[in-house]
Amino acid sequence: MVGSQAAEGRRAEGDRIMGSPPGAGQGMVLVSDDGAVSVRDDGVIFVRLGKVELGQGVLTALAQIAADALGADLGQVRMLAASTTAGPDEGITAGSRSISHAGPPLREACARVRAACAAEAARRWGVSPAEVTVRRGEFRSGDRTATYAELAPVADALTAGPPTDTLQAATLQAALEAGSSPAEEPVFVGVSVPRLDLPDKIAGRPRFVHDLRLPGQLYGRVLRPPSPAARLTGLTPLPDLHVVRDGSFVGVLAETEAAADRALARLSKVCEWEEHDTLPDEHDLHTFLRRGPHETITVSAPADAPPAGEPHTATYSRPFLAHASIAPSCAVARWNGDGDLEVWSHTQGVHPLRRALERILGAEVEVHHVEGAGCYGHNAADDVALDAALLAREAGGRPVQVRWSRRDELTWAPFGSAMSVDVAAVVDEAGLVRSWRYDVWSQGHLSRPGYAGGVPGLLAGAHLERPWAYPAAVDPSPQGGSGMARNAVPIYDFPRMEITGHRVLETPIRSSALRSLGAFMNVFAIESFMDELALAAGMDPLAYRLAHLSDPRARTVLERAADMAGWGGPELGLGFARYKGVGAYCAAVAQVEAEQDVRVRRLTIAVDVGQVVNPDGVRNQIEGGATQAASWTLKERVRFDRRAITSGDWESYPILRFSETPEVVVELVEHPGTPSAGAGEAAQGPVAAAVANALAATLGVRIRDLPLDREAVLRAIA
Repeated sequence: MVGSQAAEGRRAEGDRIMGSPPGAGQGMVLVSDDGAVSVRDDGVIFVRLGKVELGQGVLTALAQIAADALGADLGQVRMLAASTTAGPDEGITAGSRSISHAGPPLREACARVRAACAAEAARRWGVSPAEVTVRRGEFRSGDRTATYAELAPVADALTAGPPTDTLQAATLQAALEAGSSPAEEPVFVGVSVPRLDLPDKIAGRPRFVHDLRLPGQLYGRVLRPPSPAARLTGLTPLPDLHVVRDGSFVGVLAETEAAADRALARLSKVCEWEEHDTLPDEHDLHTFLRRGPHETITVSAPADAPPAGEPHTATYSRPFLAHASIAPSCAVARWNGDGDLEVWSHTQGVHPLRRALERILGAEVEVHHVEGAGCYGHNAADDVALDAALLAREAGGRPVQVRWSRRDELTWAPFGSAMSVDVAAVVDEAGLVRSWRYDVWSQGHLSRPGYAGGVPGLLAGAHLERPWAYPAAVDPSPQGGSGMARNAVPIYDFPRMEITGHRVLETPIRSSALRSLGAFMNVFAIESFMDELALAAGMDPLAYRLAHLSDPRARTVLERAADMAGWGGPELGLGFARYKGVGAYCAAVAQVEAEQDVRVRRLTIAVDVGQVVNPDGVRNQIEGGATQAASWTLKERVRFDRRAITSGDWESYPILRFSETPEVVVELVEHPGTPSAGAGEAAQGPVAAAVANALAATLGVRIRDLPLDREAVLRAIA
C-alpha cells in the first residue's frame, strides 16, 4: 500500500489541498487490508474510496454507511478524495450506482475493522466477542470501555493479514460472525444528516479544482481549432509569449490567468487553419441517424409472430445535448523531478484517466480527485487534464492550471447523442396493447477514456503530431445499463415486445455519456406514446398505465404521484419509469402553461429507491434531475452548421433560468431493508414525458420532437 517517500509526501500534500484534515497521511495505527479504511492515533477514522463527489452528496451517504458499520460517531469519520495513490479502483462514478456498488464493500471493510477492534477488546477483557458492543465509537463490555484509538494499534495486525496465533484467529472469526454486536438499528443510515461538502461551498472557501493554487503555479490556455476537422497549417512566431505546439495542439503559458487570456487572444490571430465541412444537417437529424452504417442490436426478441391489426405508430426525437455545467472544466498538472506526472482533476474516474494519460504521455501518472462545479456525465474534465499535462511538460517542473472557456465547454466537450425513435403498437378491442415494436437510432453513449476500443479518447490526443484518433462512441453492455437502449424496454406487461437498437458507426459529432444516457429519450418516447394510446382508447392516462402494470411497487409510485398532484386536472401530464428497468421507480406529474413560452409551473414526483440512506440527499437528486430534465425538454439543443458547432454561449445554448424553475415536490416511497438504488438519474425521463403530455393536454396537439420551445409550439398549432 505504501509507495515511495516522495509519492507519500505528495499524497499528503494533495490531501491538504483537497480539504482533508491536517495529518491525514500521518499517525495511522490501523489500515484495512484494502486500504479503504484507516484509523489515526487520535481515533479519527479515514475512508478513501474510488467513488468521487460530483455534487450529488455521495461522500456524505457513504460516510453514513461507514459510521453505522463501524459503530462510530459520524464526526469521527473523514472521507478522503479518490486518488490513484491509495484506495480501491472503482472505475467511474456514474450510472446512479455509487451506493449500490460502493456501499456493500465499504460496509464489509468497516465491519472487518470493527470486528478486529472488538476481537482485541474481547481478548483484553477475557470475554467473548458477542459480549462486546460498540456505539458512537466506544467499545463496551460491562463497565469496561475502550476506543478505536486504544484498540487499533493491536487490531491492525488482524486486518493486515492472517492472525499470528490460534487464539487471535478464533477471536477474530467469532467477532466477524457476531458482527461485534453493532447497534440493533442504524443510527445514521436513513437520516438526513447535513452534507459534509456544503459548509465550504456555502462559505465560499476553496473547494473546487478551479480554486487550486500550488506554489509556483502557471496558467495555461489552449487554442482550439475553429471546427472539428480543422488542421493547423501555419503559426506566426510570437517571441514574447510562451507558446506550446504539438501538431494542431497549440497553447500558451503565463504567470497569471489574465495574462494567459491575453496571450490566447494574440495567439488566435496568428494561427492559420485548413477546414472542411463534415457535420450533418442540424434540421434533419432523423435522416442523419438512420442512414448507414449501423450496428443493429436486438434488445428484446419476441417468441411469436405479430398479431394481425393496423398498428398505431409515432416517431419521436431529441437533439444533441450539452452537459452545460455551471463552471467550465479545469485541471492542474505538474511534472515532478522523478519524471512522473501528477494531476488534480474533477474526473469521474481517477484510475481510467491515469491509464489514458500514461498511454499518451509514456510516463507514470498520479491522479487526485478535486471537485468541479457540475458534471452530469462525461464532460471535458478528462480532456482538460491532458491539456494541462501537455502544457506542464514545457513548464520546467512548475504546476500548470488550465481552465476551458465557456465557448470551449459548449462546443468541444462530448455531447449527449441525438436520438430518433419509431414506435408501433397493435391493440385489442379495448385499446390495450397486444404487440409493441420499438426502434431507436443513436450514436453511441460512451467514449470515456479507455472505454471505446481501449483507446485514450482524450480530445487533445487527436490533435497531436502523432495523433491518437478519437474513437466512435460505443454503448455500455446491458450489464452496465446499456446506452441508446437504456429504458428502451417498457416496464409494462405487454404480451409481445420487439425492441431493436441501431448504433450509428460514423460520428462526426463527438458523443458520450450524458446524465441517464438513452433513458431520457426512451422514457419520453414510451410515455408519450402511452398517452397517445390512452387517448385513442378513450381511457384516462393513469388508468391506462395501471391496466398494463402488475408490479406492486410501480403501481404504488404511480398512484402516489397522482394523488399528490390531484390527478384529473386539464393541464396535468404523467410520466413514469423504473430506471434501467432494475433501479429506482419514479413517477412525475407536470403542470404547464403555454402562453408566450411553455412554462412548467409544478412537478409532483414520487420515487422509490429502496433503502434510503439520506432522505434529503435523495430529494436533492430528484429535484436537481427534474429541473435539468425540464430544461432539456423545453430549451436545450446543440446548434451547428455543416462545419462547426455554433452554440457556444448561453444565448445560443439557453438553459432554464432561476425565474423559470418549476416548483418541485418530492415524496419518497420507502422500502427499508431492500437494496438501495441510485436517485441521480431516475427523474430525467419521467419529467420529460410528464411535461410533453401536459403540454399536449393543454394545447390539444402533440409535439414529438424535442425541445418543446416556442418554435415547436408555433409549428404545431399553425
